[in-house]
Parts: sequence; C-alpha cells; structure tokens
Amino acid sequence: MTRKHVSEVDRPGRVLRVRRRYAGSMVELAWTRGREMELMHRAMGFAALGFLTLVPLLIVIAATDPASGQGFARWMGQGIGVSAGPQHELEQLFGRPRQALQGTTALGLAALAVFGLSFGGAVQTGYERVWDLSAARWHTMWRHVVWLAGLIVYLVIFVNIPVTSDSLPWKVVGTLGDVVAAYLFVWWSQRVLLAGRVRWSALAPGAAATALGMLGLRVFSQLVFSPLIASSAVTYGPFGTVLVIQSWLVGVGFVVYGGALVGRLVHESRTRRRLREATAAAETGPPGSL
Repeated sequence: MTRKHVSEVDRPGRVLRVRRRYAGSMVELAWTRGREMELMHRAMGFAALGFLTLVPLLIVIAATDPASGQGFARWMGQGIGVSAGPQHELEQLFGRPRQALQGTTALGLAALAVFGLSFGGAVQTGYERVWDLSAARWHTMWRHVVWLAGLIVYLVIFVNIPVTSDSLPWKVVGTLGDVVAAYLFVWWSQRVLLAGRVRWSALAPGAAATALGMLGLRVFSQLVFSPLIASSAVTYGPFGTVLVIQSWLVGVGFVVYGGALVGRLVHESRTRRRLREATAAAETGPPGSL
C-alpha cells in the first residue's frame, strides 16, 4: 500500500482518537456549559444593555473628569485602544463634554443612575447563571450601588493613568498594571454581586481568566476594531462607528461571562484533584500502618 492509502485508512482511527481525547476534557465541558447558559446570547445582551443603560451615565461622569478634555470619547478610545483617526470618529459620535453637562438635569442624572443599577443586576444574573445560584434577594440590591461606584472609580483610574513612555519596559509595566487592576476589580465584582455566596478562593481563577481575556481583547481591538472604526465611518457614517462599538461590547461581555465560566471549571477541577489526593492518602494510611 502506498503512503497515501495508509493515510486514508488510518484517518478514521485518528478522528476517533481525537474525539476520545476531546470527550470529557475541559474544552468539551466549557463548550457544553457555555451552550447551556447561552453564553453568546448573554454577551449580546450585555452589549445592548450596556450601551442603553451604562454608556449614557458614563458620558455624564466622563464630562466631569477634569483630566479628560475629550469626555467619554477618550474613555472609549482608551478602552478599545484606537489610534488618532478612529479617535476622531469617536469624538464626532459622542460630542463634547460641555454639551453633555449642560443638557443633563438632576432628574435626568437620577434616571441614568437607576439605569446603571439595572446593568449591575444583569451582570449579577450572568454570574449567578455561571455558578448555578438562585437569584439574590431584593435586600441585596444595595450591592449594585456599591458595584456601580466601584466600576466608575476603576474606569477613572484606568483612563487617567496611561503609559506615557514608548519604551518597551514601560509598556510591559503598564500592561502588567492593567492586568493586575482588572484582576482585582473582577475578583471583587464577583464577590460583591454574588452576595458573598462563593468563596474568594473559588472566584480567583475566574478573575484571572477575565483579566487575561481583556488583555487579549485589547490586542485584538487594536488590530481589528481600531481600523474598522475608520472604514465603517466612511461607509456607513456614525452608524458604522456604533456597530463597531457594539461588536466590541459583545466581546467584553463574552470575556466577562466566559472568564467566570472558565474560572468555575478550573476551581472544580482543582477541587476534584484534591479530593482524589485526600482519598488516596486516606486509603494508604500513615507510614508504618498495617
């Protein structure tokens, strides 16, 4: 038989070995859990609700930031990681900070705050779905207020501490700082929104996965979304910029919920391994025992 015929005959065997290796693996479990919790649909809901409820509030908050002369456009550009051209398109879309402040009343600001709290409730529901927890009771809604305040503080710190040097060491330090800050915020966010029903140690893997996922999304955004904003603005006008922002927000939602899901799977895997080790040690007994 020729080498080609041997390869064709062995192909079903290779496929079967790959399937056996895939069955029961962490990848299959993540795929199954993600499909059960409708991960992509939740990410799309995260993007839609975030754009409708959280972004208007952040526009007003960013306008009060004295260090940001460009308002929320600078916040969004910093988060996506856009260059000068796409940044101009974002400024055209969100307008000037002074206009946002002049058009906002006390009643309007209160309404925006209520809408922002509803976004926190949606994120909480996603985390509860990841951990298969029942809905939190109504008297824990104060946690949404605390979380929203923490999110605003985190965003203000993130956008106002950029890496000013172009040298590679400073970029590495700045990137590590962003990852550590994202890790701490997500770790704290899960604990607060889940009302303390999951231990800190169990939430740590999910926070790490989310922080690394956000770093990957930022690199992807600089390579894909940044030039796409400029091209979409030329083709579709301001609506093209909105489409790109929505796509980026879908990516953020996918990373937030997907990172939490991966963290739970890692925690469960570590717990099973420790139980097996404890069972094996108990069956073996102390040294010298019969």
